[in-house]
Amino acid sequence: MRKRLVGAVLTVLLVGPAAVFAAEKIDFDQGVDVRAVIQDVKEAVGAQPSDGGFKLKGLREWNIMVFINGKNNLESYGLKDVNEMELVGSDDKVAVTVELGRIKGYASEDGDWVGSRRYVVQKDADGNKIASPVLQDLGKVDMGDYKHMVEFVKWAKAAAPAKRYMLIVWNHGSGWDRLTKGDFWTTGISYDDETGNHISTQQLELALQAIGGLDVLGMDACLMQMAEVGYQVRKYANVIVASEETEPGDGYTYDTFLAGLTAKPYATPAQLGKIAAEAYTAHYAKLGQGATQSAVFAGAFNDLIAKTNDWTGAVLAAKEIEVVKSAGQSAQDFYYSSNKDLYHFVKLVTEGTKVPAVKAKGEDLLKFLSQQMIGTNAVTGSAYKNAYGLAVYLPSYYSATYDKLAWSTDGNWDAFAKWFSEITK
Repeated sequence: MRKRLVGAVLTVLLVGPAAVFAAEKIDFDQGVDVRAVIQDVKEAVGAQPSDGGFKLKGLREWNIMVFINGKNNLESYGLKDVNEMELVGSDDKVAVTVELGRIKGYASEDGDWVGSRRYVVQKDADGNKIASPVLQDLGKVDMGDYKHMVEFVKWAKAAAPAKRYMLIVWNHGSGWDRLTKGDFWTTGISYDDETGNHISTQQLELALQAIGGLDVLGMDACLMQMAEVGYQVRKYANVIVASEETEPGDGYTYDTFLAGLTAKPYATPAQLGKIAAEAYTAHYAKLGQGATQSAVFAGAFNDLIAKTNDWTGAVLAAKEIEVVKSAGQSAQDFYYSSNKDLYHFVKLVTEGTKVPAVKAKGEDLLKFLSQQMIGTNAVTGSAYKNAYGLAVYLPSYYSATYDKLAWSTDGNWDAFAKWFSEITK
């Protein structure tokens, strides 16, 4: 899905505490023959590449692991993105590891091969052909199966061990998508047209748990920067980078993103989130195209749900129906009218209320969002001037499938959303 909007770039860096990495420690190499993977890499690229390669003296600083499910109408963009990665490539500080999946019927470039292949990306200037050696040719696999994504990450970590890891899930995304067939497992990311499968919001959590957690989770997909998604995976990442709005088909611009990281290879997770978000929107600003990308602290979601509980409780008690309705109508939305920017909605209610408790709780929530929750908010396009970095579900017609999410079972936003849907009918 695409949107074309004209405007200048607005980038806001909000300094917050590093999120606590709460991931359960799981044996990462379980079920993977690490020695075989390393041997595959040596045989494909050489222990010491002769083409101006690198000699490793220890662990790299970062491994950027990109799971490119191009088994749909985005296939040509997947090929383009790997070629963008090759403009920078891997070096002795930063590795770029990729699984790229393709099917028949869409793009024919690069030999029109099908199946899934894995690479440690090497530097190459040819933008029309992937030059990095194929380290594994898997044939047909299900890239909509979260267990397969776990296997990719295990392989990538063994192929290029590093001190820190970022996983980018590349594909279509639906955030918390209420357009379902009554089955909450149909929400999520990484849709595989060949198998008809995808990774649900709940399965994304299971994947990150099995991986053992990440320093940064990136989602190069539409609509994924939502409270409902972030809360679901909060235990298994430090920083989450994603878009509130739909992304243009081109998605991330990997050459500028990776160039920013290789220039600062010792970046912290928060700093890498900033590099990724700003590289993304800077690209679309040059094209005159609106876009959103933000980095949020996953460890802050527990405090966020407590503060939204306090705020919604005060709003429900105050019963200022017209204030809430007006705020809902005016709040920044993203593709779906029910995807609202959380900060902007709370800000409008806080400005309109005459009840001291609502105002106090609102101000406290806004301060928390700006100072502790949202690390970097990078926006381009005047239509997104009220996009502050985190969206939330606020419907006119409530879907009962929403009740299944951890955000709903652990908090009271679902009760607030139901009330909102009733007063706006």
